[in-house]
Amino acid sequence: MQVNTLILGAGAAGLMCAAHAGPDTMLVDHAKAPGEKIRISGGGRCNFTNMYAGPANFLSGNPHFCKSALSRYTQWDFLDLVNRHGIAYHEKTLGQLFCDNSAKQIVQMLVDEAKKAGTDLWLRTSILNVTKTADGFAVAMKREGKVHKVTCRNLVLATGGKSIPKMGATGLAYQIAAQFDVPVTDTRAGLVPFTFSDAQFAGLSGLALPVQARAERGDIFPEALLFTHRGLSGPAMLQISSFWQDGEQIHLDLDPAGQLLDTLRQQRQTSGRHDLKTELSRHLPARLVDFLADDLGVQGRLADQNDDTLTTLVTALRDWCLKPTGTEGYRTAEVTLGGIDTNALSSKTMEVKALPGLYVIGEAVDVTGWLGGYNFQWAWSSGHAAGNAIQNRA
Repeated sequence: MQVNTLILGAGAAGLMCAAHAGPDTMLVDHAKAPGEKIRISGGGRCNFTNMYAGPANFLSGNPHFCKSALSRYTQWDFLDLVNRHGIAYHEKTLGQLFCDNSAKQIVQMLVDEAKKAGTDLWLRTSILNVTKTADGFAVAMKREGKVHKVTCRNLVLATGGKSIPKMGATGLAYQIAAQFDVPVTDTRAGLVPFTFSDAQFAGLSGLALPVQARAERGDIFPEALLFTHRGLSGPAMLQISSFWQDGEQIHLDLDPAGQLLDTLRQQRQTSGRHDLKTELSRHLPARLVDFLADDLGVQGRLADQNDDTLTTLVTALRDWCLKPTGTEGYRTAEVTLGGIDTNALSSKTMEVKALPGLYVIGEAVDVTGWLGGYNFQWAWSSGHAAGNAIQNRA
């Protein structure tokens, strides 16, 4: 078989690329259905983009690389597509846009767009090997027990990273890149819960509260923290996990509004006879106060605490330093940090500079977004960039 364009991976980026790559395009995937990670995302409602998406919301060895693709296919362009398909959506928080009904609507929209463009979709298809030919590439693949050899002028790697292996993630794009001497940066799990070897938070499991969280480097994230049997999760922890390095501390501000010190001073005037622990439990979960009480010296009546004592207490609560043992790893990670080196790619077309006709898009590239719809936006933008480049390739 011979096609103009062969796209490996029918996820978010692959589907978007197929919709724009022009005629004679084949899209293949090992799964039984396209867009499986789209389908399960956002609790089944898909946080498909973010109203505030921009280059500052992405991590990469080259922070400027994502600018071109993001500027040429923005969140508003994707929203226009969603609106044209009549899909109802809403903003949940912090610019995160979700389907009102089902993530399956986004999958169907992308499949419809790809098929409208003439894409031939092959599912339950595994890749056996990829070789270079004089005019492009040859890919051996297995479908329904039969081996097929497909030659193509353009080959697009859209197979994602290593995150969520139970859905079939293998790092195939990295293997193919290495085969053709395309550099791959170190990879690790991102947007992932932290673990602590001593299960110190098991007694707080299920407890959630708003915090401001940060790693030793990177941004401060004002989102929710969730205690688990194994450690710490919730949006705030997932966000900072992408900035955290093994062996480092994380910093939690348990008074994100910054009003606790003034409030305790006021309560000292009106409720001074009450225990400090009781009054503190009006502002923080009682189980957490009990957990921290000994370490922070929370004891005695509020009236007996002078300003210095309260200041010391609140300062500690506003910079609770913890040292995770590690993370849950790829098993539960939402994304893979690192990937195919952006220095090897054109930021305009996503084409490998040294190997014309080979493109890399989506999570396989060393571009990783924050939690909140940013990684889907990178899939749409990078897929669109490659698709358009292929369609316009002489």
